Amino acid sequence: MADSAEAVSMRNAEIVRRYLRVFETRDVAEFDELVAEDVVVHGAGFHGQGRQYPVGAVLTSGLSNCRVQVDDLFSAGDRVTVAFTLTYTHDRSGRDLTMTGVKSYRLREGRIVEFWGETDLYGLLRQAGLVPERIPPF
Repeated sequence: MADSAEAVSMRNAEIVRRYLRVFETRDVAEFDELVAEDVVVHGAGFHGQGRQYPVGAVLTSGLSNCRVQVDDLFSAGDRVTVAFTLTYTHDRSGRDLTMTGVKSYRLREGRIVEFWGETDLYGLLRQAGLVPERIPPF
């Protein structure tokens, strides 16, 4: 007997929560179970394929001690959408930096197979002092 739609949605939501926890634990080996090897990634004008992209996001140099706050999560069928706040320790300064984002995941057979999203990278870089406080007009 097939799982109910509600059971599938709940299971997919938990898979995405586990995926986000990897940003805290940095145990990217867990992605073998959670993310398809050929996952398709979309965001910030980029479109790529492969598990190396989420692995690279977790292992970003210069940022450590990630804390994930799920601000909102909606799950329906094979889709899960999450609004989140990531708080990192900036290794050079020791200061906390935050980055907000929204991602939408598509899952199949218990794995993330595709996701779309945007994060406020400019805000993170601004907090680190790497870009100007205001974008100059064109």
